[in-house]
Amino acid sequence: MLELLKAILFGIVEGITEWLPISSTGHLILLDEIMELQVSQEFYEMFQVVIQLGAILAVILLFFHKLNPFSPQKTAKQKEMTWSLWFKVVVAVLPSAVIGLLLDDWMDEHLYNYIVVAITLILYGVAFIYVERRNQSLTPAVKNVYAIDIKTALLIGCFQCLSLIPGTSRSGSTILGGIFLGVSRAAASEFSFFLAIPTMLGASALKLVKFMFSGVGITGLELGILLVGCIVSFAVSLAVIKGLMQYVRKNSFAVFGYYRIALGALVLIYFAIQSIG
Repeated sequence: MLELLKAILFGIVEGITEWLPISSTGHLILLDEIMELQVSQEFYEMFQVVIQLGAILAVILLFFHKLNPFSPQKTAKQKEMTWSLWFKVVVAVLPSAVIGLLLDDWMDEHLYNYIVVAITLILYGVAFIYVERRNQSLTPAVKNVYAIDIKTALLIGCFQCLSLIPGTSRSGSTILGGIFLGVSRAAASEFSFFLAIPTMLGASALKLVKFMFSGVGITGLELGILLVGCIVSFAVSLAVIKGLMQYVRKNSFAVFGYYRIALGALVLIYFAIQSIG
């Protein structure tokens, strides 16, 4: 029962942090340092990625009509725009897919630790504050997600490669990249959500395949932890995505930059004290 309660907490953290630009993977790593799940290492490496499936389903549900090119309620022009949007999403996902496949094992071994998480939290916190201040007097060139062109989509996809480093944030890197390239906060956020679908499905599939070929079996408790985590992350994501889309229409992301800097500093202080003790 205690492990399932932990799974609920992991699901809540995933549902909140996956869509806010504050790093879901970083928060899950830090949460596991404080409240470790009693599971195999192989299962946990798979769990911290596959738990994102619940969050993905929330995006699909909330934006189903917008993402559905077969909707009978859409005109021929709207269907064409939807297909074009999907094409741009696929183009944008290619850079991180290639690099992720090549470097996945190396990153798991060398980068998944609190020092990397803390440093990237602080660095990208500073970046968010800088970009938001730079853009205060600028009018976004792209205000609608459909208006993002192929070149911009590909460049946003290149920014997503940065999120392969834990603590960076997939949504944070893509939204920051979009804003830097002249896309409005709302359009950059939407494109980031859509980009998450193939990105996170691919990452989850990769981790599941690696887990199956690891030779380590899954226990009933671990299966329960995975299901509970996904269900909770789905429910929490529904509320967070709706709230974030309302927030970005009138507010800047600078507040998340300050949060990242503060959290990164606290992480370094906490583990420094732990190592001394």
